Amino acid sequence: MSNRRDYYRDPDAPKANALVPGGSALIVDRTGAILMQRRADSGNWSLPGGTMEIGETLEQCVVRDTKEETGLDIEITGLLGIYTDPEHVIAYSGGEVRQEFNVTSYAQVIGGELAISDESTDVRFLRPEQLRDEPVHETVRLRLRHHAERRAQPYLG
Repeated sequence: MSNRRDYYRDPDAPKANALVPGGSALIVDRTGAILMQRRADSGNWSLPGGTMEIGETLEQCVVRDTKEETGLDIEITGLLGIYTDPEHVIAYSGGEVRQEFNVTSYAQVIGGELAISDESTDVRFLRPEQLRDEPVHETVRLRLRHHAERRAQPYLG
């Protein structure tokens, strides 16, 4: 796994040289807690997900990455939003600098057992107030705010 650094609204950020479609799952349990993983590369709490591979749909990508990262089997149930902010870039140690491109879907657990992976140091359902003082990237906080707003339409931005 390569090292990464997130830049957000940073005038000194490197210029993006790649656009890689990815997706995340926003999964809420019956108590209102949200499935989060603590990323091994940044230490931030984040939604499970990843980038598409050739030959798969975005839905398959989100289902696959969520299984790999959390041990849970899921199904997609809706769309929270499409997040493509050019002011969020991620620089990787190999020289790639990606502009954010993430489609965040609502999903529900249909099987599996919660487990960490080599990409995470912790995986659990956390209530929004538990995340208030935890390290969470601002772009993930935006998605959590959109979820809390119970938006009638998916976010496009």
